[in-house]
Amino acid sequence: MAEHETDRGYLLDNRQSEAGIRFGALAELFDPVTFRHVDRLGIGAGMRCWEVGAGGPSVPLGLAERVAPNGTVIATDIDVSWTRDIDGGVIEVLRHDVAADPPPPGGFDLVHARLVLVHVTDRTEALRRMVQALRPGGWLLLEDADPGLQPLLCPDESGPEQRLANRLRSGFRTLMAARGADLAYGRTLPRALREAGLDDVQADAYFPITSPACAVLEDATVRQIRHRLVGEGLATDEEIDRHLANVGTGRLDLATAPMISAWGRRP
Repeated sequence: MAEHETDRGYLLDNRQSEAGIRFGALAELFDPVTFRHVDRLGIGAGMRCWEVGAGGPSVPLGLAERVAPNGTVIATDIDVSWTRDIDGGVIEVLRHDVAADPPPPGGFDLVHARLVLVHVTDRTEALRRMVQALRPGGWLLLEDADPGLQPLLCPDESGPEQRLANRLRSGFRTLMAARGADLAYGRTLPRALREAGLDDVQADAYFPITSPACAVLEDATVRQIRHRLVGEGLATDEEIDRHLANVGTGRLDLATAPMISAWGRRP
């Protein structure tokens, strides 16, 4: 999840130690959804998969289990810090910018990107390149957030702790939008896949609430961006410390933005 990572691009720097914590929390929250779709699409032994903007190792490893022993998983990202160690066997890890670099050669039975395109400025070009990389009959599975559909960290805004949490989440959205993130992108995925010429397009949505992993994700995310929140006047250090303490109690019902999964097949 680090495609187009620049100061004006991806907000959450993969070089920070908190990135690994975030990837672990995201895997706990969303891997069951991702692999439910992967299995439904029939991805199995001997197939070729391209994992775009892999970020952490969990999805490439899960795909590798399904396509082994003779398949291939190409895991690409601008920053491969957290996937470098899984390179080998059926997995090949490559530094790659999905909107600027040619697709890896060979054609793929599955191209998948999760929580990537919302951060990519040239989403249309990135999508075109992913469709181009599909074999006839191959599947594109895109999963992206839509903070505009459900913008609150605490949907049950029942007290001052929840109001503070939601205000800091609003600051996070402000920072994302300033770097080109489309906060309403997830809902456009089915239409985007149809307009790209794919068949059998379907979609669904999922957003967790009150999971321990939501608290882990929130803590790591706020620690990654606190200097930007303070620097932009969106929060004070005291407010951030108070929010992190509130998150640490485990008594806040924390949610994520909905993740919309959409898939379509190349004719």
